Amino acid sequence: MTYLDHAATTPMHPLAADALVAELGRVGNPSSVHEAGRAARRAVEESRELIADRLGAHPSEVLFTGGGTEADNLAVKGLFWARSGADSRRRRVLVSAVEHHAVLDAALWLGEREDAEPVLLPVDGAGRLDLSALEAELGNHADEVALLSVMWANNEVGTIQPIAEVVALAHAYDIPVHSDAVQAVGPLDVEFATSGLDAMSVSAHKLGGPVGVGALLLRRDVDVTAVQHGGGQERGVRSGTFATALIRSFAAAIDAAVAGRREQGGRVAALRDALAVAVLAEVPDAVVRGPAVPGSPLDAARLPGNLSITFPGCDTDALLYLLDSLGVQCSAGSACQAGVTRTSHVLLAMGLTEADARGTVRFSLGRSSTRADVDTVAGVIGDVVARARAAGSR
Repeated sequence: MTYLDHAATTPMHPLAADALVAELGRVGNPSSVHEAGRAARRAVEESRELIADRLGAHPSEVLFTGGGTEADNLAVKGLFWARSGADSRRRRVLVSAVEHHAVLDAALWLGEREDAEPVLLPVDGAGRLDLSALEAELGNHADEVALLSVMWANNEVGTIQPIAEVVALAHAYDIPVHSDAVQAVGPLDVEFATSGLDAMSVSAHKLGGPVGVGALLLRRDVDVTAVQHGGGQERGVRSGTFATALIRSFAAAIDAAVAGRREQGGRVAALRDALAVAVLAEVPDAVVRGPAVPGSPLDAARLPGNLSITFPGCDTDALLYLLDSLGVQCSAGSACQAGVTRTSHVLLAMGLTEADARGTVRFSLGRSSTRADVDTVAGVIGDVVARARAAGSR
């Protein structure tokens, strides 16, 4: 098997797996006052402190969730309700047009159900936020804006967004900024405090941890309305019994990912570049999507493990089926669409035609990727594309 879908989920790090197994053998609700409960709570709080340290945050700013999607929903909906509740004029929810659906759909839901006004901010052909459009939006409507959400790095084409500039523009008008950093933590140097962000989402299974746990990093002075209610855990923002084993494994994964970031980042980027060269050699008319062709001076503007390529004249479903039949596992983009391949809103926002967007495949590499993976793809991609084109021409 050649697994090149690390952006969807990446294999668990051995240290994270060990931590999960060790904690699963214990009993105790972290909210109980007896010894077993106190031991479980220690595991949770030690994990919180470790995650906070590795992400440049205060422990009280780390709020555990069931994953990145929940963290995004809590940030977008919670910030909107808090801001609009304090000032009824603030109905506008600004999000980039290339956000993950966890952010995009949450904003659109608020528009349908809560009288919000979602505003999709445009991006350029590389998927980078148009800062002039953001500046114009803020200049015209700042007193109507509840929040701004811009992802740190795009899950489909790997584009790294100008978070520092985004925060500076929004904070000039006292507008809180949330960022979905699910793809960024691990591959990139992510420091919550120095970023200036008000809220940031993280997911464990994207960086070597287990599925089912994540965190919303939330500045201590930022007001967020709770989305769910119950026992009052996590500053009253996210009630629910702590998933101790998942949290401990999450912390181990972040610790390992941050420690190995420089070494793994360079290695994975080199493999990604080699894969791009190999694919383009076999299919010369293929087009790399994102900030630049890997290896160019703009290489730092994209995630090290991301390679999004359009194969003209092909259908994505055919490409994925043929590659999978040969043991190469990749994707069309986001895996969070109920298992259904749809035309990418990210690619369409970047200006691609429907036909080109439908012929785009994402290869995403990670810690377990090797040169053998590159060689395998190089050995089959020419025939796969030829067969996909033949099937499309019938």
